[in-house]
Amino acid sequence: MVIEAAARLLRERGLEGTGVADIMEAAGLTHGGFYRNFTSKDDLATLATGRAASTMKAAIIDGLAQLPDEPFRALVEHYMSHNHRENPGSGCILPALAADAARSDSPALRAIFTAVVQDYLDQLTALASTMPEGLGKRHPGAILSEMVGAVILSRVVANDEMANFLLDAVVTDIAGASKRPAG
Repeated sequence: MVIEAAARLLRERGLEGTGVADIMEAAGLTHGGFYRNFTSKDDLATLATGRAASTMKAAIIDGLAQLPDEPFRALVEHYMSHNHRENPGSGCILPALAADAARSDSPALRAIFTAVVQDYLDQLTALASTMPEGLGKRHPGAILSEMVGAVILSRVVANDEMANFLLDAVVTDIAGASKRPAG
């Protein structure tokens, strides 16, 4: 319960923007019980980030299984969706926490991010054969970087039209003309 609450809050507020008291309150527990279960906030952040990464990976695998005809497009459109943009607490750790993790000196936290990046690269490489003609030769690292960057930018701009424009532009660039409904 604490790890799930921390996973959501950390992705919503960042590592520095989330306090132990906030996490314990979100879990419905008192602040005093924290140190009976965790050695430090960094310990909890590592566990919560790992849980968030595992949850997102399972959701992606499940989502791809639901759309076997166009798994590459399904992955890109899911990642570039309005829902993912608007709900960082349940989304990928990369656009939500990568900047914080880059400033961290925790080898365990960096290892989680390294594993998540590797998982995405492996998935994108595996899906390369299903990519539209002419797009299949793109480097998986460039695709991942473009997707993560667009989600970050779409979250920071104060204009929904611009945010949607950024997400749709990346879908078109990576997967070809979008088949999803406009808006």
